[in-house]
Amino acid sequence: MGKLTTHVLDTALGKPAQGLRIEVWSDHLLKTVQTNHDGRADAPLLEGAAFASGTYELRFFAGDYLRGLGMTLAEPLFLDVIPIRFGIADAGQHFHVPLLLSPFGYSTYRGS
Repeated sequence: MGKLTTHVLDTALGKPAQGLRIEVWSDHLLKTVQTNHDGRADAPLLEGAAFASGTYELRFFAGDYLRGLGMTLAEPLFLDVIPIRFGIADAGQHFHVPLLLSPFGYSTYRGS
């Protein structure tokens, strides 16, 4: 069975982004999780019958995370909520969607 996972790394600090809230959306909100000490969710975001072909969106609440670090940043933040929308054609595969984050940029890719 396939599954959806993520991992968030804070490239400005060179460490996992602990305590970052992530929402999983399809047509509606499916789940909300928070990253652990390793920058990962404690379990797959979706798996089994909950993981089907279709379009999904992960919303990474980067602004809340950055504010929580006590960083002095201009308001409004350059990056606040980062949405990543992607399609799943084969729900039998593992889809890993990592986020590399800094206060002024981010990148993502399909990982393994």
